Amino acid sequence: MQDTLLLGFESIKKTILHGGTGEIPKFITGAKVTFHFRTQLCDDERTVIDDSKVVGTPMEIVIGNMFKLDVWETLLSSMRIGEVSEFWCDTIHTGVYPLVAKSMRRIAEGKDPVDWHIRTCGMANMFAYNSLGYDDLDELMKNPKPLYFVLELVNVHQPSEYNRESWALNDEERLKAVPVLHGQGNKLYKEGRFEEATLKYKEAIICIKNIQTKEKAWEVPWLKLEKMANTLTLNYCQCLLRMEEYYEVIEHTSDIINQHPGVAKAFYLRGKAHMEVWNEAEARQDFSRVLDINPGMKKAVKRDLAVLNMRMEEKNQEDKNKYKGMF
Repeated sequence: MQDTLLLGFESIKKTILHGGTGEIPKFITGAKVTFHFRTQLCDDERTVIDDSKVVGTPMEIVIGNMFKLDVWETLLSSMRIGEVSEFWCDTIHTGVYPLVAKSMRRIAEGKDPVDWHIRTCGMANMFAYNSLGYDDLDELMKNPKPLYFVLELVNVHQPSEYNRESWALNDEERLKAVPVLHGQGNKLYKEGRFEEATLKYKEAIICIKNIQTKEKAWEVPWLKLEKMANTLTLNYCQCLLRMEEYYEVIEHTSDIINQHPGVAKAFYLRGKAHMEVWNEAEARQDFSRVLDINPGMKKAVKRDLAVLNMRMEEKNQEDKNKYKGMF
């Protein structure tokens, strides 16, 4: 039997498709909610946009953690365990769905849920249109529409019933976690455990970026977080150099240089990466910029330039020997 209910909002309508069991759980701040969702357009075909069951992994959110699509907290708080309900939500509640869907899709594809190396405030992205990388989400971003959400409540864990990972922390807890993760990454780097260190640095960067999206770009609080994120990103790049991921180093350091052209370490690490992939001119240019910004790094740059000169001489000799018999 289907019941159509209003949840105190004219802009939300609920239809119970399958009744749940027991009482409605307590959705207190810090409670972790596990659920499946299906998002559909309000067209004749009820076109499916996203479906967590197709991906094979349920969604998890923590109540009170400023999840971008906060209407889902409202919808879920009306449900019992095992219940399946369909919710019609007007555009006032669905405008940010494309941003949330992008993160969820990136997770499903094995990518980072946030583009932490892009130096743009998350709220700014909502108003300055950029492609989200998915045509259907781009269309929804440009032309917001009412949506249907079909939700199935799987479980609700109270704060004391689970170990909270960094994504489940509030902003104050995330900020406290950053120096701890930073220190753990440094220790792993010194031990030569570079891949494990990258995970710690990346987790710390994501904590910072999640906080930073709530600050106004280029103002003092945002810039303080930006400086922290840049330091961690450069540590991350040092690991990547040791892991021979040179092109990724060039990408991340270039992102920093484009926004903050006075960071000597970014030029230095990019120069070392260029050197490893035989980009001689680019490496020399970056090392020159390092000396312009920080002459105190002259000894390190001189050492790397000596290595570059030796490698290029060896390569030129190899090329001469290779082509000597061809002419």
